[in-house]
Amino acid sequence: MAEKQVLLTGDRPTGKLHIGHYVGSLKNRVAMQNSGDYEPFIMIADKQAFTDNARDPEKIHNSLLEVALDYLAVGIDPSKSTIFVQSAVPELSELTEYFLNLVSIARLQRNPTVKTEIQQKGFGESIPAGFFIYPVSQAADIALFKGQVVPVGDDQEPMLEQTRELVRTFNNYYGEGILVEPQGVFPPKGQGRIPGLDGNAKMSKSLNNAIYLSDDEDTLWTKVKSMYTDPEHIRVEDPGHVEGNMVFTYLDIFDKDTEKVAELKAQYQAGGLGDMKIKKYLFEVLNAELAPMRERRAKYAEDKDAVLQMLRDGSDKARAKAQETMNEVRNAMGIQYWG
Repeated sequence: MAEKQVLLTGDRPTGKLHIGHYVGSLKNRVAMQNSGDYEPFIMIADKQAFTDNARDPEKIHNSLLEVALDYLAVGIDPSKSTIFVQSAVPELSELTEYFLNLVSIARLQRNPTVKTEIQQKGFGESIPAGFFIYPVSQAADIALFKGQVVPVGDDQEPMLEQTRELVRTFNNYYGEGILVEPQGVFPPKGQGRIPGLDGNAKMSKSLNNAIYLSDDEDTLWTKVKSMYTDPEHIRVEDPGHVEGNMVFTYLDIFDKDTEKVAELKAQYQAGGLGDMKIKKYLFEVLNAELAPMRERRAKYAEDKDAVLQMLRDGSDKARAKAQETMNEVRNAMGIQYWG
């Protein structure tokens, strides 16, 4: 029997997770967990959340449980995956500090994902140092667990490349094979980043354009009704555009009946199909996907103490593995001064 590959992934607790997270990586995590080919470690990255939320610790505290509930709702199984909290594994900070000596400021400045996020957050010249170096922290997260496989969205490839560079540099200096270079697993083409309800390229809580995994039916319908379609499609009989039309963008992603979607597109483009009709159809598709998640989430939310205990148990298990790797790292660096 082939040895299981270590899978490492996670999310920052800054609010509930939305359908972009689900399509971007959560579906892959569940499928890989259930395949039996991987040893999954799934981290709630509360320390990284502080890099741009340091003045709002309550937000991170409250979001921790919400993210855990979302994980359980989508089907992540604590009997198959180790779900843990980043701050409960102090060895991650230690390896981050060592990694910081192996990368230049100039290299961090070239990271396109960080450059984009700095611009989006409007930091200007006041970039928190923790935010600036968080790709190094991410690299430590992966390397400490010897993560071989990382399910991520397309925009995270630069982060993985930075991790591989740091692992290669560490191994070159201190000994080949100590740490492992990870490979990414990406969502199907076109699903790496779902645009927001308003057509904005990014779906996010701050832009108020997201559908959350925990949204109830009424909230879901309200959001679907608000979706950006074709501003020139004023009357039902008017020909409409499907390109840039969020309803069809979402149908392409979520509706398994591709023939039905193709028919709706042709009818919309020819004229004779109203926006409200296709929105109702999209609502049915999305609700069928989200309803089982809502039910699971509500069940787990009835016993939040049990969810917190799950996180504690997972963090204990994760720390034990982290300590094994750190012993190897310290020995390789010559800083394991005693027993």
